[in-house]
Amino acid sequence: MHLTMSLVLPYMQLELENAATIPEHFSSIVSCFGDRNAVISRHQNGILTYSALDEQSNSIARGLQSLGVRKGDRVAVSLGNNLEFASLTYACFKLGAVLVPLNPSFNVQQVISALSHLDASHLVHGTETNLSRKPPRDNSTLLRHICPGVDGAGKVESELVPSLKQIVLVDNSAGRIDAKSMRAAVGFRDLLDGSKQTLPDQGLHKDDIVNIQFTSGTTSMPKAACLSHRSILNNGLQIGDRMLLTDQDVICCPPPLFHCFGCILGYMASATHGSSIVFPTEAFDPLATLKAVQEYKATALYGVATMFLAELELLANGTVPHEGFQYLRTGIAAGSSVPAELMRKLHKILNLDELTICYGMTETSPVSLMTRTDDPIQKRIDTVGRLLPHVEAKVVDVQDKSKTLAIGERGELAVSGYLVMKEYWGDPEKTAEAMIPDHEEPGKVWMLTGDEASMDEEGYVSITGRIKDLIIRGGENIHPLEVENCLLAHGDVQEVSVVGLPDEKYGEVVAAFTVRKKGSELSAKDVRDWVREKLSGHLVPKYVFWVEDYPKTASNKIQKFKLKELGVQWLRDGRGVE
Repeated sequence: MHLTMSLVLPYMQLELENAATIPEHFSSIVSCFGDRNAVISRHQNGILTYSALDEQSNSIARGLQSLGVRKGDRVAVSLGNNLEFASLTYACFKLGAVLVPLNPSFNVQQVISALSHLDASHLVHGTETNLSRKPPRDNSTLLRHICPGVDGAGKVESELVPSLKQIVLVDNSAGRIDAKSMRAAVGFRDLLDGSKQTLPDQGLHKDDIVNIQFTSGTTSMPKAACLSHRSILNNGLQIGDRMLLTDQDVICCPPPLFHCFGCILGYMASATHGSSIVFPTEAFDPLATLKAVQEYKATALYGVATMFLAELELLANGTVPHEGFQYLRTGIAAGSSVPAELMRKLHKILNLDELTICYGMTETSPVSLMTRTDDPIQKRIDTVGRLLPHVEAKVVDVQDKSKTLAIGERGELAVSGYLVMKEYWGDPEKTAEAMIPDHEEPGKVWMLTGDEASMDEEGYVSITGRIKDLIIRGGENIHPLEVENCLLAHGDVQEVSVVGLPDEKYGEVVAAFTVRKKGSELSAKDVRDWVREKLSGHLVPKYVFWVEDYPKTASNKIQKFKLKELGVQWLRDGRGVE
């Protein structure tokens, strides 16, 4: 069977059925909450109210028009979390241009590949890239490689990306880089034409593609998911509804704007409710995040497991005092499964009693399932909640996608509804693999998530792992999350990620990539004994690798396929393992 959630819509959702485009809805928010803070950038010491955000995005939209940007043009943006990205987002939406956020850590070949794949016409790029735990990166070499004539006085031309018409520079280098030397590019501030007036009708439609998000690439090369006004606007709205957001909420959002976590769960959810969003830094920094919570009296905090763990460590070692967190009540933990022990610590230490869990994927705009602020704690530990309004889900047989499984059975989760992407840009083959037609209802499609899941009688869904991450040891399915939860409950384990490695006897065996807490003398024997005491013998790790960090995606999700590659290599080399 599959589950359809049908709920009474709040008034703003009913309104959206008519208005439907992002700019139309944003206009109604500005009229209600114009004097409220919309965006706060701690690292820039800057604030935009909703009225100021509206006026500045109007001005930028006109500036982009003067550079030849038209409805449907792909505008690639490579920036950290800052005021410029916030304003540019609504400028593109108002024009009907397709906002294409790029990971600022992309190297030159990745940028070229993304721009070429989408035939992007314009590139907005920071003069510098700031990444977590790394020194700033000078981007002038990258830009000169893409456009060798950028230092000249002529127009932007690129043999590597023939579709590229112009480069817009955001000078975020604090004087370290001479942006004016790249004379062919346009400075971001030069886009501001001084006009604050609303743009004339651009012929926008709710089903227009307005955002292309590259998938995170935890298991494969990133793909370009095409999302519409309707899908991301309603998704952000429903996420905020489930968090009970109001114009009094202040959301601290360290997840990046170039990822759907930052731009939809964060920015779109806040902007559809008149809430304020705070960017602590351009890229995640746990110290700046905690200080932002304290300084701006944040009521909500976002993050993935690795972010929260880093923040809790600063509190545990006394770097940050346990003060100023009393205003926190809610937030979102997403991106990967949240272990039970971590959830308990977030409730106890950071006061996040109403913390919600979101589940989704880039291709579903992104959230399809979410817990409520008052769900029982066990449901927020064991499940990813229930469906958002107007979303359907079913669990299908991994080997036979046409077979729907019964309540309680494990299989692959499939999702359907307004939130499903239109397609992967320029990749009909991958689109057909991921989106399967409904056999009973013509025109209806199901998005395969790649996640193993089960659904209970109340509609709560439990995610038991990526289909590709399942460890099959001697014919038995092992779910990495079960072993990870067990090990995270050990007092000397800071982080752990479990994968399967090849084995002649069993086919696959359990390997635990473990980060010890500082000062700990935890041994591999201790790890194995702990799991053996708590779980079945076949779940005990055969290999224990000691690591300091993990290969991660831009949104801080651990790339387990890279851990597998590392594990195989380390076994060959006989290093890093006990």
